[in-house]
Amino acid sequence: MQALLCENVLKSFGAFQALKGVSLDVQEGECFGLLGPNGAGKSTLISMIYGASSRSGGKIEVFGQDPQFNGRTVRAGIGVVTQGNNLDSSMTVMENMQMFARYVGVPEDKKQKRIDELLDFMLLSHKSDAVIESLSGGMQRRLVFVRALLHSPKMVILDEPTTGLDPAVRQLLWEKVLEMKRQGITILLTTHYMDEAERLCDRLVIMDQGAVKAEGAPAKLIYDSCPNYFAGLLKEDAERLAKVELKNFTLTKDQSNTLLGASDLTQLSEFLTLQNIKPLFIRPSNLEDVFLKITGRELADND
Repeated sequence: MQALLCENVLKSFGAFQALKGVSLDVQEGECFGLLGPNGAGKSTLISMIYGASSRSGGKIEVFGQDPQFNGRTVRAGIGVVTQGNNLDSSMTVMENMQMFARYVGVPEDKKQKRIDELLDFMLLSHKSDAVIESLSGGMQRRLVFVRALLHSPKMVILDEPTTGLDPAVRQLLWEKVLEMKRQGITILLTTHYMDEAERLCDRLVIMDQGAVKAEGAPAKLIYDSCPNYFAGLLKEDAERLAKVELKNFTLTKDQSNTLLGASDLTQLSEFLTLQNIKPLFIRPSNLEDVFLKITGRELADND
């Protein structure tokens, strides 16, 4: 079943076009990623999917409902993990969750059981009586996941869910997201972490300047867009190779290094030996390479 459909979605703010005909579809139970530098239009699209703002043209359906005209119904089926935690720091974990459960309409006779189940799911049961301000940042983030799931949504929007968290907490949240997916929950993910997108997303789009520039499964995008292997080069080696005709190789850059790319690992190694170059590293191509190639920018760049 189709969970989300966007067809030629347009959004203008005066003369500025924030979205320029965005089309995508998300299947029920799928984890779908929205990637792009700041200002690409991701947040604008999410606000329209959630029914918080209107579109200038095109079509959006969430489980068959148009959020522009059936916003309350659509929002009832969506949970949101926002970038900020926005918890009441003076209240306890349980008081926060009880308050929000009432807000999202969890039946009174099911409220406590649902809260207890989700605290257990996010490994927070032992903190139910703790005041929010006493929790670590990672625990507060996990509690935001609990809050998003209280009303048993069919879709969850994860907006930069692991920004600023340590690796152990990120790994825990990744496992919980995969478990949510196994439960049949549809997930819409925005992230600045390429390893997160590769790990979690079945498919994704790369957006830039209000348009979709690429779409597909992470592995297929990597295979179709980039050489299979990259060697990191010292500055002097990169400058020397820039003057050499490279028929079967490419020179490109990631966020910190000049890279020599090739489709074959043996060929790459033999060429480096022939040129008397000791690489800083040799690695497989990844989603960040695809992103940089398509947009020419880092994820955190501003328009």
